[in-house]
Formats: sequence, C-alpha cells, structure tokens
Amino acid sequence: MSALATFFWVLDLLFDTIGHLALKHSTRRVAPASGLLFWRSVLPQPILWLGIGAFAAEFLAWLSFLSLVPLSKGVLVGSVNILAVMIGGRIFFRERVTAARAAAGMLIATGVALVGWAGP
Repeated sequence: MSALATFFWVLDLLFDTIGHLALKHSTRRVAPASGLLFWRSVLPQPILWLGIGAFAAEFLAWLSFLSLVPLSKGVLVGSVNILAVMIGGRIFFRERVTAARAAAGMLIATGVALVGWAGP
C-alpha cells in the first residue's frame, strides 16, 4: 500500500476504535433502563456524541482509503478494526479475551499483514 493509503487506513482504524469505545462507555454510564428512559439518559452524554463524531470521521477516512486501494484489498485490511476494538475493550472495560479470541486476533493480524502490504 502507498503511504497515503496507509495514512487513511490508520485514521480509519483510529476513528473506528474511538467510536466503538465511546459508544460502549456512554451506555455503561447510565442506570439500567429500557426504551425511552434509556435514550433519555444516554443522549445528553458528550461521550456519545464523541462516538458519533468519530464514526462520521471514520466514514470520510474509509472513503478516502477505498479511493486508493482495490475494494477486495480494502475490505480485508479493514478487518483489523475488529482487533483494535477487542484490545480497547480489554484495556478500558476489562473485558475478557479468551484464548480463542486471542488466536483469532493473531490470524486477523497475520492476514492483514499478508494482504495489505503484499505486492499489487
């Protein structure tokens, strides 16, 4: 991948991860509720809007990335976002990473490295 494509891929990875973690955080900060009560407690939170903004920025970075690489390569390389969100969940929310998830993450990382930086 070119340096510019790599730049937009990293931006996409960063904004996607921030978006997922921010949305998760915003739902953990409210008392257990459902329906309208849930949304009334979540919507005023700035962290929710940070997540929404991060996803909007991620959309722009993703479009920029896809304009520079073939779609088949872009989608495969984009799957590393799963790994970043899993690591973020572990670090920020103390979520459990099982052996199977860790192995899957290693396979994803290996696949991204093979597909993303292999020849044309």
